[in-house]
Amino acid sequence: MTHGMISAPQPEAVEAGALMMKCGGNAIDAAVACALVQGVVDPLMCSIAGVGMMQIYMPKDGVHECINFAGKAPAAAREDMWADLIEGETRDGFGFRLRGRVNEMGYQSISVPSSLKAYWEAATAYASMDWADLVQPAIDHAEAGFLVRPTVHAYITQQESSLGRVDNIDKLNAFEATRKLFFSEDGTLREPGARIPNPNYAQTLRRIAAEGAEIFYSGEIAEEIAAEMARNGGLIALDDLNSMTTTHTPPLWGEYNGYKFATSQPPGAGLVLIEMLNILENFDLASLGHNSPDYIRILAEAIKYGIIDKAAYMGDPAFVDIPVDRLTGKAHAKALAEKIESGAHAHVERMPIAPESKDTTQVSTIDEHGNAVTMTHTLGMPSGVISENLGFMYNGSMGIFDPRPGRAASIAPGKGYTSSMTPTIVFRDDNPYIVIGAPGATHITLGVMQVILNILEFGMPISDAIAAPRFSVTSNAIDVSNRIPRYITDQVEEMGYEVRRSPNSYGFAGVHGVMNDNGVLSGAADPGRDGMALGV
Repeated sequence: MTHGMISAPQPEAVEAGALMMKCGGNAIDAAVACALVQGVVDPLMCSIAGVGMMQIYMPKDGVHECINFAGKAPAAAREDMWADLIEGETRDGFGFRLRGRVNEMGYQSISVPSSLKAYWEAATAYASMDWADLVQPAIDHAEAGFLVRPTVHAYITQQESSLGRVDNIDKLNAFEATRKLFFSEDGTLREPGARIPNPNYAQTLRRIAAEGAEIFYSGEIAEEIAAEMARNGGLIALDDLNSMTTTHTPPLWGEYNGYKFATSQPPGAGLVLIEMLNILENFDLASLGHNSPDYIRILAEAIKYGIIDKAAYMGDPAFVDIPVDRLTGKAHAKALAEKIESGAHAHVERMPIAPESKDTTQVSTIDEHGNAVTMTHTLGMPSGVISENLGFMYNGSMGIFDPRPGRAASIAPGKGYTSSMTPTIVFRDDNPYIVIGAPGATHITLGVMQVILNILEFGMPISDAIAAPRFSVTSNAIDVSNRIPRYITDQVEEMGYEVRRSPNSYGFAGVHGVMNDNGVLSGAADPGRDGMALGV
């Protein structure tokens, strides 16, 4: 009998979660152990100093909640603090370019870390194993050294500058502790297959295993973090760590052609997922054919309307009044579907970048008792800063805020940034059917949506649904993977769309998920990443 299934982009992390279930742990044990290992073996994607969102479902215990641990701006942050530095918006809408790049690298780019707090809260409330046992696999990997996998190396070397962001390799070169970890003594970047021990991170995790998350937020580690921030001009103070809280809410519910699904509340992008699926419910997608020209056109327009409404209304609900009922309503979607049916093209506004002289990860798991967890956690974008003595990389989530005052996603003290994270559970007959999520910055929501449609509309098994070629819309152009034939995209261009062809066969979010099909568990990892799904 299969006791559980787990999927994530890092094999080492999947194995850690699977071992928890083999030892009698539940889906929450598996997810937390997996997440902690992910922070060690994929250090530009996530860490205990990251941010994220998690959905937990435990039917026998009557638990169904979302933990929002999206990064919050420190108390020292101000709405207009970077307004005079703006040079433009990135092409894919994931951040803005500022003079000096203070929002996306270095100490000012760091929002208040919250990942460890969420792991701790989930584990102490719902896990069945001891906290120290959940942390131990991460300690082991930090001590022995993490293996540089091809995806880790590719992420370091990819050209973020082509989209208007700082290249990650430049971030890693800019800070001494980071440079020592990732570069050899001769100054060359460590290649795939190299093993990188991180003894400082191992020691930090031992302290956390022994004393829990409080040492990070109000104990000795908090004091070390605050002192480091003060030395380097960071925004975070000890009071920010002391007062750090996550938000626990019920999920946001949507319905698509008879399937109910639970997803993330704002400032997560579950609202956008619901809006897009509501629009698409007005079309007979199956009859159009998967990735046909009309299918691509209709999805592209639905995605654009989601992007437009996200930009206009989405923010931290503690600071912004979001018209959730209207945006998730069927009437709103029907009106937008009629515009699409008429052939109208929606317009996505992007602030152009003046000429110049994605780093998230996912774990999806389900166990034999029907407990399910989907967690998307991230550094937002890597700050490049590895703590001098503590070994982990800090998030760069301040770079995701809108530096323009007066916007829904503008900066404010204590405000959470607006995210595309969409950890989602689709239900069939009131039971979890698909547990899914993805890394991928602004591509996350549309990647998750396409995989859900592949299963619900086209009957694909989850492995095929995740592997099928995807396309993306983050502006007025349509980006397509290289496996979508040119004879298809030629017809899309004839409809008046700009099509940009990626050189990659896989891309546009790294979707990972598990399924429970009438008691038969299956899972899949995105083939564009290094991960796997593992049943135990």
